[in-house]
Amino acid sequence: MTLNDPEEQTAVFLKDVSVAYRLPVERFASIKEYAIKKVLGKVHYKDFFALNDINLSINKGEIFGIIGRNGAGKSTLLKVISRVLYPTTGRVWVKGIVAPLLQLGAGFHPELTGYENIYLNGTLLGHKRVEIKDKIDAILAFSEIEDFINSPIRTYSSGMVARLGFSIATAWVPDILILDEVLSVGDAAFREKCSNRMQELIKSGATVFLVTHDAQLISELCTRAVLLENGHIVSSGTGAEVSVIYSRSLADAHSLNR
Repeated sequence: MTLNDPEEQTAVFLKDVSVAYRLPVERFASIKEYAIKKVLGKVHYKDFFALNDINLSINKGEIFGIIGRNGAGKSTLLKVISRVLYPTTGRVWVKGIVAPLLQLGAGFHPELTGYENIYLNGTLLGHKRVEIKDKIDAILAFSEIEDFINSPIRTYSSGMVARLGFSIATAWVPDILILDEVLSVGDAAFREKCSNRMQELIKSGATVFLVTHDAQLISELCTRAVLLENGHIVSSGTGAEVSVIYSRSLADAHSLNR
């Protein structure tokens, strides 16, 4: 894929993006051993590319899916788009306010109540206290956890955390909403509510990135998608097309491991 400058309708644009981590070549028995060898200049490194030469152009109002097995580079890609992580090489262009829900519990304090965490998380997303107060009732109604809202987050199940996190992130209409495996922990009713909410956001002009291992979700919700393997885009197309290719790759891998 050859990309030039982003067009007017483009929400996210990545050109030749790579992310490399420096990893020690050898293992160390202790931190002390590592520190001594580092001081002596005897620690040798190799580059591990979590992403390698990624080119993408996503338009405003798309639900864009990213799928792949563990370690494929999905979360790294989302962190680059969220500006949490800067690429080693390449260009990243993001237009608008990003509301990232990168992992369950991100931005939550385990000892604070759900109610207190609504204010904490809303503040981290850039909203003022009065704006958060105006959305409290809507957040509670969508999350359906009113009976537990005054309990510490550490007492919540993963599904409850997902409900609250998604409710906060989507209470306002962001330019770009990023969801990393959030829908994988919800029940069927919650997933349907999330799907309807995302459709509402799309109609309002938002762009949604959805990372999941669930090929069915990619097929049902995403207008376009990419399949990542070892930091590379190995397939792109409609959500339905990419989900089929991913399912086949899993089946082939399973047959080889028998």
